[in-house]
Amino acid sequence: MAQAPGGENTGARRAVPAADAKPTSRVRMSAAQRREQLIAIGRQVFAEKGFDATSIEEVAARARVSKPMIYEHFGGKEGLYAVVVDREVRALLDRLSTALTAGHPRELLEQAALALLGYIEEETSGFRVLVRESPLMSATGNFSSVLNDVGHQVEHILGAEFSSRGYDPKLAELYSQALVGMVALTGRWWLEVRRPRKETVAAHLVNLAWNGLSHLEAGPGLITVRKPG
Repeated sequence: MAQAPGGENTGARRAVPAADAKPTSRVRMSAAQRREQLIAIGRQVFAEKGFDATSIEEVAARARVSKPMIYEHFGGKEGLYAVVVDREVRALLDRLSTALTAGHPRELLEQAALALLGYIEEETSGFRVLVRESPLMSATGNFSSVLNDVGHQVEHILGAEFSSRGYDPKLAELYSQALVGMVALTGRWWLEVRRPRKETVAAHLVNLAWNGLSHLEAGPGLITVRKPG
């Protein structure tokens, strides 16, 4: 095989000197970007495993950071969990508040049901975090707080409706809790089965709630309980 002057093989590829090779640059996240990354990863792990089974080690491993970095941002697992839950509570409440735009009570009920089911469908991990029980969180920091807030909104709607129909408006709180609880429990069931489609589920919820409400008895009683003689 022919060689170039100096004995160099013309068929051989010329090696690139080490000085010419471009070093691989590692993109560094800002503190704000790293915090958002840790929140997103923590949200996913908490959704998968719950609070108790989640470890700082696993969150750090998925984020490819050291454990001290998580402590620096959140003070520990409890702090990270609190941030995740607070964000989900606000996101769900914002979605529900935005949805409640109609003036007619039945339309409001439809919008609330669709808003909750839409959140479950689109933010499944967030909903799983909310509905998992944690001994650390009080009634003001989990799914119960969301249901209470929604229940108060529904209570105001039902109170006005009860007054216009001659029912005792003081019972609006009881009925609002029953309605919200029905929708929430159905949502938890639908989270796992995902059928039928959310619009169908919402329609059946409204069918049960509204058609029942439209035929309320002013003084209901239990037929299996005998009245005192």
